[in-house]
Amino acid sequence: MTESASSRTPLSPTPRSTPTRYKDRVRTDRADLDTVLDAGLVCHLGVLLGGTPVVLPTIYGRDGDTLYIHGSTGAGSLRAAIAHDISVAVTLVDGVVYARSAMHFSMNYRSAVVLGRAVEVTGYDECLHGLRVIVEHAAPGAWSRVRPPNKKELAATKVLALDLTEASVKVRAGGPIDDAADIEAGGVWAGVLPLRQVWEAPIGSEDLAPDIAVPGDVLRRCESSLVPIR
Repeated sequence: MTESASSRTPLSPTPRSTPTRYKDRVRTDRADLDTVLDAGLVCHLGVLLGGTPVVLPTIYGRDGDTLYIHGSTGAGSLRAAIAHDISVAVTLVDGVVYARSAMHFSMNYRSAVVLGRAVEVTGYDECLHGLRVIVEHAAPGAWSRVRPPNKKELAATKVLALDLTEASVKVRAGGPIDDAADIEAGGVWAGVLPLRQVWEAPIGSEDLAPDIAVPGDVLRRCESSLVPIR
């Protein structure tokens, strides 16, 4: 992910990827999409299964203009993802917005929705790359020290790639937007209750040998939680 966002294909708005409400929250800079995807840990995959819309949480990883997801070769959701267009959504909540009126309560958030047709990744090296991207997204630095997937494991795993060209990004920040009459009436607290995500101290496996120390990249990730993940 060394390419700058400005050097890659920009987001391509289409009728289905163009938000129609709260247009002031829409972000069109490709870097905003990358920021949301890179900060999230779980995406929600929307597919059609037997004519029924199904939304499933799953881990993912981004490499440049491509989003990778994976699962069992027997997963109906992944088969559906390469048979029909899908949506992938990532949402980060930054706080609850308290207003003076119930109708003006809101949340500060960053969200991204990607639309398109996923493509099955084929080839040994290509599958390994997709899985490495997913692992490194969830656990940066882990891939280089763990056993890589063997051929049997790869044969039981389906890796899908989704192009990130067709996507939308929305961001809400700031305080409540109350009616003037409610502000003048007073008597009700209004503001923002910020929310942040932090990593806690790592807990070693019960069967871990006592002489194996916590890896440096894990410790550094915990140290990074001293500041909000924004």
